[in-house]
Amino acid sequence: MIDIHCHILFGLDDGAENISESVEMAKIARDGGSSYIVATPHCNMSDIYMNPWGEGIASKIDAVNKALSEKGIGLEILPGQEIYCGDHTVDKLKGGQLITLNNSRYPLIEFNFYQNSSFLYEQVWNLSKEGYVPIIAHPERYAFVQENPESISRIKSLGALIQVNKGSLRGNFGRSAYDCADFIVANRLADFIASDAHSPFSRTPYLESVYEIISENYSFDYADFLLKENPRCVIENKPNILY
Repeated sequence: MIDIHCHILFGLDDGAENISESVEMAKIARDGGSSYIVATPHCNMSDIYMNPWGEGIASKIDAVNKALSEKGIGLEILPGQEIYCGDHTVDKLKGGQLITLNNSRYPLIEFNFYQNSSFLYEQVWNLSKEGYVPIIAHPERYAFVQENPESISRIKSLGALIQVNKGSLRGNFGRSAYDCADFIVANRLADFIASDAHSPFSRTPYLESVYEIISENYSFDYADFLLKENPRCVIENKPNILY
């Protein structure tokens, strides 16, 4: 499996605190069936986690990959960011301050959980018309989507793809997020499931359990699509598969 949303890089945000935690997260991910993780530290969040792309992030990726190789953990960390969307997101992507997932056409984009729908629609359109294929992180946790899950179809019609969190399908973020995630997956509106892992202790990057949930409740083919096939299209910068 391939995890396209994970806060595995140490010392950058509210994810791994040190390289030992990064390595332990990778071991958990490998035990759960993952072979690649796209590291997606929070970025572009004013006064909290700006984390512009550069040597600081790249060096941490190198350090973790070196540690994994030395310990014989068969998993590779790839570059990425979880981009908090604002008015200048497109300009920053073009200018190199922000990057897509593994330097593909796919940026991982998040919004304020209480963001109004019109702003999200506008930003998705702005990204799409510039040739990006935005992947919207955990929309099942956004208030307006919980109130109207049908809005997912509108988001997708503007050119975006949908990433649902493992924890939402496990009920970790409350009933509203679970119901919304279930609606998205049951109606085949999801394009990816990812861990959004933050530590080796809670919200871990172990994906086998959610793969089993999707296989049992929906279908094995859909589990493969969400956790293997479509994520591989992202890291190889190929067109996404339509389920």
